[in-house]
Amino acid sequence: MTTIIVIPTYNEADNLSAITAELFTLDVEDLQILIVDDNSPDGTGDIADDLAQRCYPGRLHVIHREGKMGLGTAYISGFTWALKHGADYIIQMDADFSHSPSYISEMLDQIPNYDVVVGSRYVGGGRLDERWSWWRWFLSWWANSIWTRGILGAKTKDATAGFKCWRRNALERIGLERINSNGYVFQVEMAYVSEKLNFRILEIPIYFEDRRIGQSKMSVPVKIEAALRVFEIRWRHRNVQPVAQTRSAKA
Repeated sequence: MTTIIVIPTYNEADNLSAITAELFTLDVEDLQILIVDDNSPDGTGDIADDLAQRCYPGRLHVIHREGKMGLGTAYISGFTWALKHGADYIIQMDADFSHSPSYISEMLDQIPNYDVVVGSRYVGGGRLDERWSWWRWFLSWWANSIWTRGILGAKTKDATAGFKCWRRNALERIGLERINSNGYVFQVEMAYVSEKLNFRILEIPIYFEDRRIGQSKMSVPVKIEAALRVFEIRWRHRNVQPVAQTRSAKA
């Protein structure tokens, strides 16, 4: 089984070497990493190239994009590449250690029985970094527990989660061409379509650590835009119906 971890990056030069090194210590059969870099001005892409050539040839891969084109299209590009290159399982995660590599083994243990395993902050046992301000905690809780659940009727407790493990055929059945969100609301759209398609979704509790180095890219305008686009997601996917899983699609 081939597992490909997709990590979108923008100005993660200080984190990239450490996160890739920790990921490659995992006892995972045929583990590969794909970095999708948006032409980071801090040289993240150059560091990724050096790691791919000097440290992890054939195991670390890099996609260079022309500029800061957004989280959603970065993941779509990464997922498409992973499917094309034979991934059985695709993991999405951040480069800044807010998503601990220590949970990946549990995700891979569970994924054969599910379509997607979500690293969840809001399922029982999940926790947020204690250093978060009450306001940041409230916004995150409200976005997941009130806003997305109220508008979309979502059952996933952490609809904005960015730490997930997908089965190959789940991403094939989703139809990545139908996903149009480009910012952080991409996570909500993927979660909503997964539910509309009756995917088997498992949320496992994680401790979400605040990024160790660098600045968060979640500004207030970004959060407001993401909240407003939830209405667009509901309208866009109003006619989505479950697709029967064929025998050949099982992986």
